[in-house]
Amino acid sequence: MPVRKPNPQDFVRVHPDPNYRMVVAVIELKDDREVYLLPPAIARELPGEFVMVNLHTTINRQGVVHLWPVKLPAPDGRVNEWHRSAAEGAELAMTRWLRVKANMSLDAYEFTEAQSTISDPEWPTVSFQEILRIAFRDKYVGDLNHPVVKRLRGYA
Repeated sequence: MPVRKPNPQDFVRVHPDPNYRMVVAVIELKDDREVYLLPPAIARELPGEFVMVNLHTTINRQGVVHLWPVKLPAPDGRVNEWHRSAAEGAELAMTRWLRVKANMSLDAYEFTEAQSTISDPEWPTVSFQEILRIAFRDKYVGDLNHPVVKRLRGYA
C-alpha cells in the first residue's frame, strides 16, 4: 500500500471518518522516495530528522487505497503554501472526487473536481491500524539501531 501524495491524473477521495487518519512523525528519504513511520519515543530522539504529517486514507477510482501524508505547519508556526493547500485538498476530497496537481507558478496544489457524478467509493473493511501495518510493514523505525537511523547518523 503506497504512502504518497495522489497521482496528478487520479481522481481521489479521502476517508471522511476521523478514525482513518492520524497525526504521526515520519522520515522522508527524498532520494529513495520512501517514507518511514516513527513512534513518538523514537521521534523524540531524532530532532530535526522527521516531519509531522496527518496521514489520510485515500482511494482512487480504481479502488487503490493509499496513505496521503499531509505535512503539518512547522513547529515555529510557519505555514508553507504547499502544505496548506494539500490540507485543504484533503478536506475537500472527503466529500467529492478531486484531482490534486502541483502548480509551480503558485507554489501550491490546485484541485479539479470531477465533472460528472461519481458514486461514493467502496472503502475497505479493514481498520486503520491494519492499513498502517500494511503500508509501513518494512518501513517502521522501532529502535535507534534501524538502518535508516544509522544512515542519517552517518553509520551506514
